[in-house]
Amino acid sequence: MEKKTHLFKAEVGEMLDLVINSLYSKKEIFLRELLSNASDAIDRAKYRGLTEKELVADNPEWKITITADKDAKTLMISDNGSGMNAEDLENNLGVIASSGTKAFREALKKDGGANLPELIGQFGVGFYAAFMVADTVRVVSRKRGETAAYRWESTGSGSYSVEDDVRDEPGTSVMLHLRKDYEEFLDEWRIRELVRQYSDFIAYPIFFKALPEKKEEDKKDGEKKEPETPKPLNTMVALWKRPKKDIKPEEYNEFYKHHTHDYSDPLETIHFSGEGAVEFKALLFLPKQAGMEIYMPQTKRGLSLYVRNVFIGNDFEMLLPNYLRFVKGVVDSSDLPLNVSREMLQDDAVIRKIKQTVTSKVLSTLKDMKEKWEKSAADGKKDGEKKYLDFYNTFGRILKEGVANDYENADRIKHLLLYPTAKNEDGRLVSLDDYVKAMPKEQKDIYYLTAERIEDARHAPQLEAALKHGCDVLLMADPVDDWLSSSFYDFEGKKLVDIARGDVSFGSEDEQKKEKADAEKAAEGLKGFFEDVKKQFEDSLSDVKVSTRLTDSPCCLVADENSVSPAIERMMRAMNQEVPKSKRILEVNASHPLVKKVAALEGDERRDAIELLYDQALVAEGSPVPDPARFAKLLTTLMLK
Repeated sequence: MEKKTHLFKAEVGEMLDLVINSLYSKKEIFLRELLSNASDAIDRAKYRGLTEKELVADNPEWKITITADKDAKTLMISDNGSGMNAEDLENNLGVIASSGTKAFREALKKDGGANLPELIGQFGVGFYAAFMVADTVRVVSRKRGETAAYRWESTGSGSYSVEDDVRDEPGTSVMLHLRKDYEEFLDEWRIRELVRQYSDFIAYPIFFKALPEKKEEDKKDGEKKEPETPKPLNTMVALWKRPKKDIKPEEYNEFYKHHTHDYSDPLETIHFSGEGAVEFKALLFLPKQAGMEIYMPQTKRGLSLYVRNVFIGNDFEMLLPNYLRFVKGVVDSSDLPLNVSREMLQDDAVIRKIKQTVTSKVLSTLKDMKEKWEKSAADGKKDGEKKYLDFYNTFGRILKEGVANDYENADRIKHLLLYPTAKNEDGRLVSLDDYVKAMPKEQKDIYYLTAERIEDARHAPQLEAALKHGCDVLLMADPVDDWLSSSFYDFEGKKLVDIARGDVSFGSEDEQKKEKADAEKAAEGLKGFFEDVKKQFEDSLSDVKVSTRLTDSPCCLVADENSVSPAIERMMRAMNQEVPKSKRILEVNASHPLVKKVAALEGDERRDAIELLYDQALVAEGSPVPDPARFAKLLTTLMLK
């Protein structure tokens, strides 16, 4: 084909500026990215070779070669993996942040392939890291199963060219013409250092070759000298198979970055072996940050699976329950067949056992992290062990899903949950264990309140009587909390009670009896007022009664035991879902001066005041008033008086 020049299909200047100046803090990272891409290309070729035997008929010795030419100031990374044709080069390298792996996955999906190789590498932004150290990047590639080779070349200035080239074997070579300040990357000792630091765990041998090669003496002691067999720069020993005591934290961190393409170190590393009926090794990580994909249901998430050192694929979601979808890492088992497919794994007893063990290990690790955090807090160390708190603030709402979805481990998960409470105005989070320990002797249940925002919950009138009697209240503002409350019935034998739902009383039995008697007596005196309120709001209220949960506020709205909560209603409306019609209960503080004054009014004044009371109760719980303009008008009239 003729040489063709194309413009990049994205804002290449802006993206390259981001890659070079912002995305990577160390320029040397370019080598890690290119070696990861080469490893990924070999993984892809091996996978395709399982079903397309002709692609690997030559039984290649899989390898990656780094070639340095000091005279030409070029560094080349070559592999004998899947390779690319002209169309692949344009699609994968002509669009910033495109992914060869992703395109490969999509192509298989389109062809109806069921066993998709969810590969490690993302041949997109990582490739462009090469421009951090090179003024020109040239890619020569030949796709497996084809004879033609092609060259892609760019200076990163806004365009690239594609033309015919020659390559003896399938695979890809990425050649970098290094900028003046980066010629250190041509030195063997520097390359060896970087490979050992960042890519020692790559499963294929990485060789170094210097050009021009030094000539050896043809003879020594009258005999011809045999050329030395090159040795790989990397050990190729899977990190998860090495003894933990021999692995440095930096090695774990680099493997995590290689595996996830996250540019931060992991929050926690979990390295263990499963023994007994099923044997396997696992290297898992808890990230510091939640990626956008964590909340996207259509995105595949899971662990990478190896069987006897053979890479099977990424994102095997059946290795972990969905509520632990934030966990990253690798599982390597020798008890599965090499021709394993996702369909086979769905009902495989070995996979179920691995999932059970991995889940238990992750929960145990979280428990240990939580205990360290609690001990540090108890010792008064402000800058102590905050790792669990950081984890919970990031992934706590996802972890909560396990209470409803994992019956076997629900109790273990409950011990890991943290909540702000009404008494802790500084926002400090409290575990259910600590909440129970701090309960007054006469308190039998665990009290909680749900709201759309913590600020709304903290100022809710329903808290007043609970706090008056010394009872703390858990404040729940995650969208998952309302859904969770329908299955979160108890903790350590103590019932969870929503203080904004049904009849709730606080204090000792004698105090509760007295308050109930006082409420009944007050209700007799307000009977006519209650009838007027119910008539005025017959479409919104099922009942009006004297409250035992208010001390300072004039009124509040509560839900019936079996009705949908206001927070769930607001969430359903936000999702454009039909909200089931439900009526609320208006509770009034019979001793409040405002209630007495409104009850004494007559005619239109009374109706307007009742409407303001109702709207005030809605505002107090964070719900919108039905007619904001009407509410503002009534409030203005009242203020003028």
